[in-house]
Amino acid sequence: MSGELPEGIMQFLREAGWGEAVIEPLPGDASFRRYFRIRRGDASAMLMHAPPPHEDPRPFLHVGKWLEQQGLRAPHIHAQQAESGFVLIEDFGDDRMRDWLEQHPAQEMRVYRHAVDALAQLHTRPPGPFAPYDMATYLREVRLFTEWFCPCAGITVDAASHDAAWEEVLTPLLARQQPGVAVLRDYHAENIMLLQPEHPDGGEQGLIDFQDALVGHRAYDLVSLLQDARRDVSPELERAMLAHYASRIDCGEDFAADYARLGAQRNAKIVGIFARLWKRDGKQRYLAMIPRVWEAMERDLAHPDLAPVASWFDANVPPDIRARRGGGLG
Repeated sequence: MSGELPEGIMQFLREAGWGEAVIEPLPGDASFRRYFRIRRGDASAMLMHAPPPHEDPRPFLHVGKWLEQQGLRAPHIHAQQAESGFVLIEDFGDDRMRDWLEQHPAQEMRVYRHAVDALAQLHTRPPGPFAPYDMATYLREVRLFTEWFCPCAGITVDAASHDAAWEEVLTPLLARQQPGVAVLRDYHAENIMLLQPEHPDGGEQGLIDFQDALVGHRAYDLVSLLQDARRDVSPELERAMLAHYASRIDCGEDFAADYARLGAQRNAKIVGIFARLWKRDGKQRYLAMIPRVWEAMERDLAHPDLAPVASWFDANVPPDIRARRGGGLG
């Protein structure tokens, strides 16, 4: 992305009442979105630029408004010009969960418990006016593994049996995600802001990057949080947080199996996405994250209810690739 300011930014800020503000560009992510911190005296705000045609800020505005209505801590919208991709939002500060825990590792259990509490709160709310996380979506996502990782790794696989195995594995959970909950889909330590990190009870946690929300299974965002692609989460912490969630929500006897199903699905998708980010977009840094994601995927595949997909991996992915956890690309 260019370091230049987006066209139209000054006019938007003037119309929003921030015409004399100082603009500070912030590091970007894996998308076309760009972020700027806007300062005016002691006041600050965040400017998101989600430029069409690559981005559309309207889903962010839609989901954010709904989350606020449910009492969850999405950033307040100060001003927006959706057709140009500009959204001026509340500034949640710099204490991103992942970064803060690097400096305060002893607080890990407390901070994760509060993040799980926020999910439990979300899961007591109505599911939200969002599209369903249906089989077509699950399969489209998991095909990223065969469409991107496998060619990058130089292996030819049976794509038809891949889809069939996943459909067999995922079909049982579809009925259990009715009527469903709002699934934020990227609920992890880089997308949670600690608004009061030193608060003894964990303080408020601000939500960002929720524009792709769907209605789906309540295990999905737990997988996002506890099998984080960008941060090591120990199996011990994962088990403790699943137990904490179960103390808040009646999970039912199939929850562990569904958690493994969605863990394997999400992790296979992410491996494909990271391969695509490297191969298509030239973003080398994502390759280093693949082994962490693959390790979690292998744990999920060990669940007996994942046997059809595990058998597909046995038949299609060479042992040396699995042994190095998908590493070695590039």
